[in-house]
Amino acid sequence: MSRAGVWIFLVVTFVVAAVEVAVYFRLAGEIVHVTAYVLLCAVAWWSAFRRHEGRDRRIWLLVAACQTLWFTGDAYELLELHLLGETSAVGPADVFWLGPYPLLATALALMARRRAPGRLRSSVVDALTLTVAAAAVSWPFVMKPLTDGATFAEAAVPLLYPIGDVVLLTAVLLIALSPGARTAPTRLLLAGVVWYLLMDVGWTALPYLVSEDIYGRLNAAMLIGNALITAAGLHPARAELVSPGRASRTLHPARVFFLAVALLTPPVLNVFIRPDLVGLLASVVCALLVVVRFVLVVREQARTQEQLAHQADRDPLTGLANRSVLGDRLARTVPAPDAPVAVLYLDLDGFKEINDQYGHEAGDVVLRTVSERLTVAVREGDLVARLGGDEFVLLCPGVSAEEAVTLAERIISDVARPVAFEGHHLVVGGSIGIAARTEPAAEGLLRSADAAMYEAKRLGRGRWILAG
Repeated sequence: MSRAGVWIFLVVTFVVAAVEVAVYFRLAGEIVHVTAYVLLCAVAWWSAFRRHEGRDRRIWLLVAACQTLWFTGDAYELLELHLLGETSAVGPADVFWLGPYPLLATALALMARRRAPGRLRSSVVDALTLTVAAAAVSWPFVMKPLTDGATFAEAAVPLLYPIGDVVLLTAVLLIALSPGARTAPTRLLLAGVVWYLLMDVGWTALPYLVSEDIYGRLNAAMLIGNALITAAGLHPARAELVSPGRASRTLHPARVFFLAVALLTPPVLNVFIRPDLVGLLASVVCALLVVVRFVLVVREQARTQEQLAHQADRDPLTGLANRSVLGDRLARTVPAPDAPVAVLYLDLDGFKEINDQYGHEAGDVVLRTVSERLTVAVREGDLVARLGGDEFVLLCPGVSAEEAVTLAERIISDVARPVAFEGHHLVVGGSIGIAARTEPAAEGLLRSADAAMYEAKRLGRGRWILAG
């Protein structure tokens, strides 16, 4: 469906909802309600099967099932009213109305998981913190009054609705706090779920404030929430709802503010309202969750610092050590009679021709392949570094001149093996200069190996030269 089609669908739904609100307690209101919901459920199922595939379809099948269950509860209540002349305070309709809460929460959690694969832990902690704070507010004003003066059987079912809202709030916060785009589809989805939550709050609070003639019409307004969620699944950009987003490595100031509010909410309530076990428990849980959140932040910052330090020491193309690391290791490596040191300076032959003929992408493949072969050729304690371009250096402590020559011959053979690239077999050679010492000398190992490498190139390439 096009963007224009989505907005037309919403406008029509809003108009129908307004008409239903106006005539809700009449037969015309019932007809509008049933007709609108049947059509909306049909659109939801059609969207799930025709607009979504694979794992995405499972999410939207859950959404369609939610809407169908809500409508089934309404239909059962209407039948009960017309057949028995009254509706029961608690009955089978509640099963249909309560069922969608875990289903919709599951759908939202699956979306959040797709938006942040393997990176949802921080968002889960934030969502739980805010949810516990909201539950702490809900307990004295919404949940506890439902239990006062009532038996367990009388209070259990009504209490499940605010509990369902708490579960749903956690799930919608996961979407709101997860990384990813937040254009029209995400906004429609969040607006639809928030609308549900507001309607439930209205159902609980308004009976104490206004007559049934007013708060009873909220059932008609629920249609808007269903339409908003369905529109999110119909929107052309709906893929953003399950597309992975880039995670932020910093804790946004807004999150810090809301976490602080959540942390302060339970103790502030305990000041103005007689504290009970639930309020104290909420305070402890919020505090623990905030501590966990900041531990996660500290660990994330430590990982980031480690990654930055690693990147600073590495060649970005090949992952080998860079010139800085090589210089540091050379400065700390002193040849001695019982601890010889060898440096092999490799320059690729024919690399420029490959770059010119096949492009830089081919050249990058050659450089990465050569890097892998060099890494395999040396021992664990040796260092392989890329100085830039097609120049590599191997620093091998404990390697004599004879062993360095053997290694150079092996490397020349390994480097000369063809490299596959888009159906072509690219071939380069290698010229190696070797400097091996058993005692410190005025001329550095690297400089001697560099001079020997140029001598090898001058003599015909594809060979090694041992510096005197």
